[in-house]
Amino acid sequence: MDVPTRSSRARRNDAARGALLLALVGLAIPVAGYVAARQLDKVTIVHATAAACASAVLGIAAIVLGRRGQRNVERTLGRLGGGGTARAGRLLGVLSLCLGLIAALALAVYELLNYLG
Repeated sequence: MDVPTRSSRARRNDAARGALLLALVGLAIPVAGYVAARQLDKVTIVHATAAACASAVLGIAAIVLGRRGQRNVERTLGRLGGGGTARAGRLLGVLSLCLGLIAALALAVYELLNYLG
């Protein structure tokens, strides 16, 4: 009689998947904002840059979830899987964080120049 036990069920590394998803969304937000700025009259490049700052928050969340996913793999001695997904999520999370910080810096410089000039 094949009764599935708790250890025989396939488990997923949801933290690794979440890290990859958040990182990809974090990378897609600036692109969507800049496309919207070019296509829509009511959206300016300043609005798009402000929206791109959200990439930093999503990047941090992706890095944290990616680390959690890697710990899950290490804790189960590799049986859980998803180590590569967690690593990719962390790497793309770092890129998303950098993109968001650059957008925030650009927006700050723009506002400072408007204030001074």
